[in-house]
Amino acid sequence: MNFTRWSARLPGTQRRAAARDDRSSVPPARAEYGHPESGPRPPDDDPGMVTPDGLSGVLPDSGQDGTCDGVGDETRDDAHDGRPAGTGGPALEDLSARDLLGRLPALVALVHGPDHRIEYVNDAYVAAFGPRPIGATAAEAMPELAELSLLPLMDQVLRSGTPRTVKSRKVRNGNSYTVTCTPVHRDGDAEAADDESRTPGRNRRKDKDRGTNRGRAGSRSRNENGSAGDDAGRGVLVYAADVTDHAEAAERLRASERRHRETAVTLQRSLLPQELEQPDDLRIAATYQPGGTDAAVGGDWYDVITLGAGRTALVIGDVMGRGVRAAAVMGQLRTAVRAYARLDLPPHEVLQLLDGLAAEIDASQIATCAYAVHDPNEGRLVYASAGHLPILVCHEDGTLHRAEDPTGPPLGTGGWIHTSGTIELPPGSTAVFYTDGLVERRSEDIDEGVAALERALSGAKGSPQVVCDRLIRSLGVTAEHDDDVAVLVVQHPARTGADAELFHNASLDLLGGIEAAPRARAFATGVLTSWRFPVELRDLGVLAAGELVANSLKHGTPPMRLGLRRTDRRLIIEVTDGDDHLPRRRRADPADESGRGISIVATIATSWGCRRRPGGGKAVWCEFALPQER
Repeated sequence: MNFTRWSARLPGTQRRAAARDDRSSVPPARAEYGHPESGPRPPDDDPGMVTPDGLSGVLPDSGQDGTCDGVGDETRDDAHDGRPAGTGGPALEDLSARDLLGRLPALVALVHGPDHRIEYVNDAYVAAFGPRPIGATAAEAMPELAELSLLPLMDQVLRSGTPRTVKSRKVRNGNSYTVTCTPVHRDGDAEAADDESRTPGRNRRKDKDRGTNRGRAGSRSRNENGSAGDDAGRGVLVYAADVTDHAEAAERLRASERRHRETAVTLQRSLLPQELEQPDDLRIAATYQPGGTDAAVGGDWYDVITLGAGRTALVIGDVMGRGVRAAAVMGQLRTAVRAYARLDLPPHEVLQLLDGLAAEIDASQIATCAYAVHDPNEGRLVYASAGHLPILVCHEDGTLHRAEDPTGPPLGTGGWIHTSGTIELPPGSTAVFYTDGLVERRSEDIDEGVAALERALSGAKGSPQVVCDRLIRSLGVTAEHDDDVAVLVVQHPARTGADAELFHNASLDLLGGIEAAPRARAFATGVLTSWRFPVELRDLGVLAAGELVANSLKHGTPPMRLGLRRTDRRLIIEVTDGDDHLPRRRRADPADESGRGISIVATIATSWGCRRRPGGGKAVWCEFALPQER
């Protein structure tokens, strides 16, 4: 096998003559791999070993001018044409392919045949992996190719005649290489050169000429038939560039991104509720799943806030950003929502306050948010949305409803007056709050994702956590999902039997006058007695109801109403009237004849509060925790 007879041209292309008739014409397109240097030839029986000095034991005898047999003098003379006088060192045309490849910093190896027998390796290859014996198969003598998983690729390149490249493969010594395998074809002259190297005596030249003619005839026959020839006449040039520095830099970058992501996930989870509040009248579960390893963590959040008097605020939001900054903004917004919720404001007023705060926190980041309030006495959700996806409600019979309107722009945009809407949440129904990571896909419209969520919700049964998990699975959210997902599931259970006996409501309209307070106390005594409360708790409830009614009679306006509500965990007393001024607790002087009612209620009750009602007027309430059976 003669390295100088390998031609690196695409399969099926025609070979041009090595010599030119006109010296002014363009040099021939034939790519000879090189002219070997003159020098002593090793014995014919020595198979040779590829070393950093070049090829030995595989090249034919050289002429006195340093050219190989079979290449005319005029070709070599042409190689010197056009070289400027006085130029030091050999011209590019004077360098053989072997010299060029030997000087490359990249690793180069040439193998031939279906079993990939070694033909040549350059100095860089030898420096990296040591010398390789000529004629040995790559599977036996080049274990580094197996480490790079190149042997199957080389088979594919040999069969298809198409170059293939693999990027950043690591070997056992820790270096990484990007490797290109290119198909090469041996000309018919190479077969004659092999015959010459194997034919001893004075007939060597004659046999070589005969082999050359035979090889060229075979080459022409292959070209005419459109065939690339036998695998024995084909080979693979392996070109490996050392990319260890780039691979290590990329690995450091990936490690930094992983640490950044882990920090963001830790911060995100620490800012989310560690344990959801569970109201008396609702059953709630939530799930947060960060995006996959290649996805940056966003600012999705949810929250459940008990407002008192049995009312509950439900919140979900999504900061339009990624990483630690988005998680930090999310944490500030969540804290602000809890603070505003304690004011017991209508949903649209809460979003109005959040809108201004979001712009102050970071004007470059916006967020979507849906805020809803559930009142068990009304059996519905009052909600407002700032650019967030619609709340979905599935009734007990499977009927689905979307809370479509009203929806304003995201938080942080400013200049918008938010409004509140309502959606029914009767007993037995389930409401779902979610972020866009659950329903948004690159390949489909987001409305299709919402429709898929509706179908999944209509068939989801079981506890809120079971529904959460089923929705996640049905929408195809996995650990490698490209966005983070937050889901909040709220169930208003339909209570029957003994469970229903623990939930009662009673109310009394007060017409005013001096008889209103005694009437309210008598009503409270009768109701609490029928609910079989302990005497001590009953007396405290009657006292609190009398003080709240007296306060409303003195400072409020009609219509007035006293409401009593019992759940499995607490007693709630609430008085409403038509005046908008909220009472406040103050310290009364010993000589004052009034001002002690709210202080008395705050002292004897577990908690108390007040709020303005959307239709006008106010509500003042207090709660007593019921003793729990052990």
